[in-house]
Amino acid sequence: MLMNSTVGFIGGGNMAEAIIKGLISGGMPPRNIIVSDPVTDRRAHLTSTLQVKSTDENSAVVHEANLVILSVKPQMAASVLSGLEASLSPAKLLISIMAGISTTFIEESLQAGCRVIRAMPNTPALVQAAATAISGGRRATSADIELATELFSLVGTVYQVAERQMDAVTGLSGSGPAYLFSFVEALSDAGVKNGLSRDVANGLAIQTVLGSAQLLKECGEHPAVLRERVSSPGGTTIAALHVLENGRLHGLVMDAVDAAVKRSKELAGIKLL
Repeated sequence: MLMNSTVGFIGGGNMAEAIIKGLISGGMPPRNIIVSDPVTDRRAHLTSTLQVKSTDENSAVVHEANLVILSVKPQMAASVLSGLEASLSPAKLLISIMAGISTTFIEESLQAGCRVIRAMPNTPALVQAAATAISGGRRATSADIELATELFSLVGTVYQVAERQMDAVTGLSGSGPAYLFSFVEALSDAGVKNGLSRDVANGLAIQTVLGSAQLLKECGEHPAVLRERVSSPGGTTIAALHVLENGRLHGLVMDAVDAAVKRSKELAGIKLL
């Protein structure tokens, strides 16, 4: 079903590029993809590297595509949506990957009856390893959800959640790669501090995180169980974990996710009590 569609992107940034690469890798002809972006160099890059069509007119994307992906910054939501109201009909499906912007806000900004799905992929989509959550708006059909699932499955793993949970998704997996990048950077710096070359420290840190995540995924055990298995009595690991716990590792990570969730809600104009 997806491969018979014409897919349009409003906004041609890194996430849009990642999804386009997934579509092409999955078998969609580049001629079935059109992207609008106001930056000339960005359009030229997408056209030359991916052979997709590009334009500086959002209306041209809506006119040509039957599946439209809205991939602009959430701060631009109101202005971009107002420009789409006349051209985006209920016959077309709109998928938004804007953080914090609800399907209700989008629906109320468009013609009555428009079908909207909200999605939150993360940056590992660039290597087809994203974690994506999707939720349907009031008028999205089961077929629409299946189409969105098929699309985001091309760039990773997909979970369907209730829309009230999307801000939590944004804080956990949407922003999550930055938390891991910071952790890997700290591991690498610690290796250098203790005598390793930067290349070796980086390689060990990256593979440690990658392998640990793979083990966690494949064995199905709770993270605490695997942590316990690494922590020999009186050993090096438990000594290090003591330091992390003294520094409130768990609490800090949870606080970081809370801060991202709060900001996601602020982007939608929600006032927290």
